[in-house]
Amino acid sequence: MITEHAVLQIDPTKAAEFEAAFAQARPLIAGQPGFLSLRLLRIDETAGRYVLIVGWATLADHTEGFRRSPEYDPWRALLHPFYDPMPDVEHAVDVFTD
Repeated sequence: MITEHAVLQIDPTKAAEFEAAFAQARPLIAGQPGFLSLRLLRIDETAGRYVLIVGWATLADHTEGFRRSPEYDPWRALLHPFYDPMPDVEHAVDVFTD
């Protein structure tokens, strides 16, 4: 399993609008081959900061599958306008897990 991780910073005054857009975007990613799970966490200490965690079966399911799928452009159109700055997206593998 691969875990995609991104710290998302948005204008705090647009948090409700961002969360509504994310709810619309979620089905676009959830239906992708290799998609396993998704979590969107709002950071309490920093207004407008979120952490996105997505589980994928393989790295290619995200980088080649979803990012090249017809659903990626609508995902990007819904969410990318909120990001300031654009997030760094990283992929991790489990070392220890409980």
